[in-house]
Amino acid sequence: MTTLPPPSDRTRVRRLTDRAAYDQATIHAILDAGVVAHVGIVDGTTPIVIPMAYARVDDAIVLHGSAKSRLVMQLGAGAEACVTVTHLDGFVMARSAFHHSVNYRSAVVYGRGEAVLDDAAKYAALEAYFEKVHPGRWRDVRPPSAGELKATGVVRIPIAEASAKVRTGGPKDDAEDMALPVWAGVVPLVTTRGEPVRHVPDGD
Repeated sequence: MTTLPPPSDRTRVRRLTDRAAYDQATIHAILDAGVVAHVGIVDGTTPIVIPMAYARVDDAIVLHGSAKSRLVMQLGAGAEACVTVTHLDGFVMARSAFHHSVNYRSAVVYGRGEAVLDDAAKYAALEAYFEKVHPGRWRDVRPPSAGELKATGVVRIPIAEASAKVRTGGPKDDAEDMALPVWAGVVPLVTTRGEPVRHVPDGD
């Protein structure tokens, strides 16, 4: 893995800079904790943002979708993208309306897409996604056929220009509001896996 360069004009956080992080470990941890990224490109003169499943493989974000998808085709041709991942960790409840907030972890990555064309590399990228979603799943399922692999577009976006922003802790009330008879604190938000529900084919 490479070390990320200093923040660029695009990635430098300009507001609440104490929440910014530019180190590789923080950015990778935020990316690794997520499953869905919002991927933005400009299609002609129209900006579009699409939620996509992803995985981090070494120093790149790997995306997959239909080989005929507008976004996959443009990224495969080298289009520039902005990829964002956000985790909402809690509602911050203050004594005043103004100081309510949320605790969160977010990462923003800028980069040009690169098509993954080699079949072995495509298999590896898809395996990385499966293993992220459910470790061990890839070895249990039927792998993609040659036709399915051809119909699936895989692209990578290098994590070379990126930043993170994180908020933790409680509300930051004004001193004159501290005596107000209003509950203040944090309501945590946690995403957990439920019990698996077996699929039963029709007729069984």
